[in-house]
Amino acid sequence: MSDKPEGTKDMAQRPPYQHRSAEDFGEVKWRGKCQCGQVKYKLNQEKPLKAKFCHCRGCQMTHAAPFQWAAIFHKENLLFEKGAEGLAFYSSTNKTRDYSLPTKVFCSWCRSPIMDEGRNVCLLFPESIECGDTDAERLEWRKAFEVDCHIFYNQRIVEIPDGKPKWAGMDEDSERVDDMGKPTE
Repeated sequence: MSDKPEGTKDMAQRPPYQHRSAEDFGEVKWRGKCQCGQVKYKLNQEKPLKAKFCHCRGCQMTHAAPFQWAAIFHKENLLFEKGAEGLAFYSSTNKTRDYSLPTKVFCSWCRSPIMDEGRNVCLLFPESIECGDTDAERLEWRKAFEVDCHIFYNQRIVEIPDGKPKWAGMDEDSERVDDMGKPTE
């Protein structure tokens, strides 16, 4: 019996786990890692497709926090340096540690959350992306990963009066609400 999670057999052939040469991957714009440094990854995209604060109960429980900050990238824009080695998975849909999409991805050693992986995109957690050493580098990082909106705001634990668009559920697919969670007209 293999010690690898079920479903991982062919994942090494697909992004973000497949090996790609530096030339094939392209210029590295950002680097990220887990807390212990066992899991390292690269991004070749300067900005995410979108960045969101998710206030759903599942994200609150997974992160033991009032909300999750996610930066959305196509899987092709992400490359794990060791493929799937050192990663652990959790399917909240199936309540198993099998690799089954959608899945939550963690470092298998320190258990730092790395991302949520869907069929086509990854929701990376910007906190694991290196933000630089200088004020200028940190400012560039903050601008790149600035939040576009809040989702599942009706499940929030705290109000965030930041003036960003807020949605009761998924963005563009639910009712818009204000900073206090009241429907907007």
